[in-house]
Amino acid sequence: MKKISLLSLLFILNISCTSQKKNVPSIKPTKYMNTITASDLKTHLYIVAADSMEGRETGTAGQKKAGVYLIDQYKKNSIPFPKGASSYYQKVPAEFMNKKYGEKLGDSENIWAFIEGSEKPEEVLVISAHYDHVGIKNGEVYNGADDDGSGTVALLEIAQAFEIAKKEGHGPKRSIMFFHATGEEHGLLGSRFYSENPLFPIANTITDINIDMIGRRDESHANTNNYVYLIGADRLSTDLDNICTIANAKYIKMDLDYKFNDPKDPNHFYERSDHYNFAKHGIPAVFLFNGVHADYHQKTDEVDKIEFDALAKRTQFAFVIAWELANRENRPVVDKK
Repeated sequence: MKKISLLSLLFILNISCTSQKKNVPSIKPTKYMNTITASDLKTHLYIVAADSMEGRETGTAGQKKAGVYLIDQYKKNSIPFPKGASSYYQKVPAEFMNKKYGEKLGDSENIWAFIEGSEKPEEVLVISAHYDHVGIKNGEVYNGADDDGSGTVALLEIAQAFEIAKKEGHGPKRSIMFFHATGEEHGLLGSRFYSENPLFPIANTITDINIDMIGRRDESHANTNNYVYLIGADRLSTDLDNICTIANAKYIKMDLDYKFNDPKDPNHFYERSDHYNFAKHGIPAVFLFNGVHADYHQKTDEVDKIEFDALAKRTQFAFVIAWELANRENRPVVDKK
């Protein structure tokens, strides 16, 4: 046998290990993406947007009842509240809620659940949706099935998919916070409170994926629901925009509509949902949205009008974006002001 020096042996072993590492296939999200189903979303939404939740007005008994249901689902799936927190609630005091606009809201709560990362637990991906709506008006319950019951139940399904992956040994490398914001309808209050009182240093938040109204279609897409408006992904980070585009092309194949991403668009949707309170702090953010329809903020925004095939597909899209962000080597680079 030919003699090999120790230095040569180490070099060969290093080349071999590197080669093996490159050849090990990364875990694809497809299996876990497919645990997100129209049927499960429908089950959740018929509860979250039921008359018994009284329209989920901020700080009311109805909203708190909806919050209990959300927490029960996280407990059922063995998804805890974040380390450093004492419960699933981040209390938002009435004083804060009413300071800016002089309203008379009661105390309310953001709700958070958490899956800790296996390799970079200090880096946190936030996936957000607001769980409040506008309550009861003139004796009529405004159930807000699309706004934002759709995003609320999407978070439950995304969290469950990640937890299933974790139990099979494929948990996220970065930590993920599932964040249900209160007070969105009154001026993005809950997300602003979190951004000013974060549980983890705000600089440790790598991205916010915000989901607000993804269960319907608008007039511009009367003939198809195979689309989603992608808003904000490129405002701060070229990386984030590329991640969204590639994830869609590989796994979802929806039409990505950038109409409302134009900074000159008069609707200014980029500034009108909870992701904006992360973006203000320099955190890359993307907003998934189906556009406004005739039932927006009307008593007719009911579950029987939700297109659950579209809701499932858009929820899966949010999941695969999150999967890439949670598992890629580097966090998205902020390369824009």
